[in-house]
Amino acid sequence: MAVEVAAELLDLLSVFIIAAGVGIFVAKVGRFPYTIALLLAGVTASILELGIDIELSHDLILLVLLPPLLFEGAATTDLEYFRRYLGPILALAVPGLILSVIILGLLGQYVFGIPLLVALLFAAMILPTDPVSVLALFEELGAPDRLAVLVEGESLVNDGVGVVLFSTLLAIIVEYGPDTSALLEPSQLVDFMVDIAVAILGGLVVGLAAGYAVYRVMVSLDEYTTEIVLTLILAYGSFLLAEHILSNAVPGVQFSGVIATVVAGLFIGNRGAEYAMSPQTKISIFNTWETAAFLVNTLIFLLIGAKTPIGQLLTHAQLIALAIGLVLLARALVVYPVVSVANRLVDVNVSRKDQHVLVWGGLHASIPIALVLGLPATTASGAPFPFREELRAMVFGVAAFSLVVQGMTMGRLLDRLGVIRRSEAEELYETLVGRARMVDSALEAADELYGNNRLPGDVYDDFRAEYGREKEALQKTISELLSDNPEIRREELLIGERQVLKREKSAVMDAMRTGIIGDEVGRPLLEEVDLKLSQVGQGHSTVNETEEEYDEFWRQRAQEFGLRSASLSERKESRDVRSAGDSEPTE
Repeated sequence: MAVEVAAELLDLLSVFIIAAGVGIFVAKVGRFPYTIALLLAGVTASILELGIDIELSHDLILLVLLPPLLFEGAATTDLEYFRRYLGPILALAVPGLILSVIILGLLGQYVFGIPLLVALLFAAMILPTDPVSVLALFEELGAPDRLAVLVEGESLVNDGVGVVLFSTLLAIIVEYGPDTSALLEPSQLVDFMVDIAVAILGGLVVGLAAGYAVYRVMVSLDEYTTEIVLTLILAYGSFLLAEHILSNAVPGVQFSGVIATVVAGLFIGNRGAEYAMSPQTKISIFNTWETAAFLVNTLIFLLIGAKTPIGQLLTHAQLIALAIGLVLLARALVVYPVVSVANRLVDVNVSRKDQHVLVWGGLHASIPIALVLGLPATTASGAPFPFREELRAMVFGVAAFSLVVQGMTMGRLLDRLGVIRRSEAEELYETLVGRARMVDSALEAADELYGNNRLPGDVYDDFRAEYGREKEALQKTISELLSDNPEIRREELLIGERQVLKREKSAVMDAMRTGIIGDEVGRPLLEEVDLKLSQVGQGHSTVNETEEEYDEFWRQRAQEFGLRSASLSERKESRDVRSAGDSEPTE
């Protein structure tokens, strides 16, 4: 037993020794994606037969490596951006994915010379964009926030849909063989849609429930080491609860563990970070997960390279080339029209340049490989699983092209399209806001120390004076920057307005719950806040310095009662008088 453990530790150590060498190489060479370098190092190790004996299996990827990567990616996703682009994300991840699977399956049966069901199975495996690959690559390249959220959001959501499609198609082939008649029955098509809806909604509910349960514990806890453990339990627990425990408890029902983990990560990384974590806890938790994601990425990309079946790729090179072309074609045929329709239906504009990046940035690696490694050797009748070797070669081949060619050219594509992460003004704004928060924290700490008699009065006065001067200078600088850059000001206005409106809604709900106001009064107030939130979500502010954007419900009721001071016109007249007074020339 000790010998086996030692051998496994040596294999793991050899992986990280290679990874360290790759890291040194990347640091010396400059801008070269670390994950791609790991993949190439793994392929080189496989060709040289260096003997990395860690088995890359279906269960290792889906059960061990995937949950922490999904959780870390979701927890660090900007929820405001995610909500803003939710329409295009869902359009691409659900109907877009299903449509692309159908397109690739219909074309693939003729191009590959395989049955329709097998072609659809390949499409369901390969077309979901891979969150592991996308998150790692976009973080390294410094992609713009909007693009990162679009591509990452799609990859985090469509994986659950892809797994359901794959599982359903696989079950049909194992039971009936590659016969299309079972698929074309109307009842089977309805079952497809129901399974997808159940998987998504079930994963959503499980993720929210698990995230909220951990959040409630963290609210009353201030022990960062324990809270790190709680987030670890949440990442794996939400995945296993949805994917295995509940799915096995209810026969015929499959909840998406991927979506459950993503939702839990979004919840704890945003609401949890804001209301349930102290500054030290935030730093500790996010640093821990960043390190964990880095180590898991290192392991998974190196193993993918090391376990790529080079011989099978060479044998089926022509088939792989056709598969690469069809996969890119199917993605392009879906992304451009689906995003164009989404642009018309929701008030968010995904530009043509961003659509180009969405097509080329749809990487496919760890999830497709996990699925193809899970293909059984035989069907229920005992016959060999149809085209198993060809499917394995095509998936590994497309994954290799996706990571190496698309991954290595992604930065160049972003540069050629003129897509940059942030303007200099945006970077300066982030610097100023970051420093302003540091100053506020320092002032709060000084107040706390002084209140606990741990800071002498004259020293406290010096602290307050020094940081007070810096805070005033920062406020003036930020105000000047926003005045010169109205696009940044508008973006911050919408983000701030959304947060303020949420507090308004929470206050009304608390007042209704405690009986301060009745339901008949509270309901219209809640409807008004929801209407404002809807307008903000569509990019329309209800706050403006020069023009009143919204006539509040309370003003209407007060005017009906005969109180003129609540009138919107009265407010405008008062503002006009003040403006005229301000504009009068001075002697």
